[in-house]
Amino acid sequence: MDRKPGFDTLAVRAGQRRTEEREQSEPIFTTSSYVFQDAAEAAAVFSGEQPGNIYSRFTNPTVRTFEQRLAALEGGERCVATASGMSAILSCCMALLNSGDHIVSSRAIFGSITVLFNDHLARFGIETSYVPPSDLAAWEQAIRPNTRLLFVETPSNPTAEIADIEALAELAHAHGCLLVVDNCFCTPALQRPLTLGADVVIHSATKYIDGQGRAVGGAVIGRNEQMDKVFGFLRTAGPSMSPFNAWIFLKGLETLRLRMEAHSANALALAQWLEQLPQVERVYYSGLPSHPRHELAKRQQRAFGGVLAFDLKGGKEAAWRLIDSTEIISVTANLGDTKSTITHPATTTHGRLTPEARAEAGIGDGLVRIAVGLEDLSDIKADLERGL
Repeated sequence: MDRKPGFDTLAVRAGQRRTEEREQSEPIFTTSSYVFQDAAEAAAVFSGEQPGNIYSRFTNPTVRTFEQRLAALEGGERCVATASGMSAILSCCMALLNSGDHIVSSRAIFGSITVLFNDHLARFGIETSYVPPSDLAAWEQAIRPNTRLLFVETPSNPTAEIADIEALAELAHAHGCLLVVDNCFCTPALQRPLTLGADVVIHSATKYIDGQGRAVGGAVIGRNEQMDKVFGFLRTAGPSMSPFNAWIFLKGLETLRLRMEAHSANALALAQWLEQLPQVERVYYSGLPSHPRHELAKRQQRAFGGVLAFDLKGGKEAAWRLIDSTEIISVTANLGDTKSTITHPATTTHGRLTPEARAEAGIGDGLVRIAVGLEDLSDIKADLERGL
């Protein structure tokens, strides 16, 4: 093609290589290893002199198709698929950091990432400092001579804080650091951090990339220079994506933009409704003009995503009563599903954080998070009204 394909075309077609069977849908290569014609070919493929598949821990055609498609959507040179979103972050850190290095991270991140940084990477001499995601001066002050990586999740989980990706990229590069952006909440359908200057993008494919709560997976996307190192770690350590899950994620990518626009529309309408209720103290959703970084979100996102949170008057008791009263919305900590989900972050997704860390991240006992699905909006509202 003379012209560059559009997003939706890439979401449906990128990376597909038909076999001699001429299949329409991508096949699932459920094999552990591959057969060579002779010993010479085996030696050439193992040495890298000749391209080819070796072992499905690190070379599988279905996984490769998913990697190429997601890299195309994010505008990255290469994608490395992993077994989960958390293994994507681990693989990125293990590949790009050494003992004695330092991370500056947004304090508004998924609770398990904080545990990974504080309890596990710290044992190998990698220290992490935490800063408010929107305070650029705090980011700069936290950078040390041994800082190698800035890590941010935007929008953040669960309070929808927005970081300025372009400004952070400039800051990171001025200090010789890499900027890593967790793009899980927006996906490339709504936000493309690499085009804004970020070096690496992280995904939990479990969420919106799948879109139907069927499989667990992750991905790291960026330039070949960094991704070669991430792939080297994956090849050796083996936090690999299964071919079946890769096929599921391929099917999810085909409808990604349509779903993300529908999630965003439902979430915005629900946030506007919640903001008017007397039982609600505050709504956290960057699509609302009342959000402190609404204008920034408008500039770097195409829409505002499907996840929102809100503080209920009455604290934990009111939050649990609301959650327990739902009949349609699923009580689960997962998100990105066509089915709406609801959870109490202080006792689930961020329950392993100290009370002080939760307070710094704005996660109070009355906070409820909803990942708004694709049900009829009137039914979602009616389900919440039972507990309100």
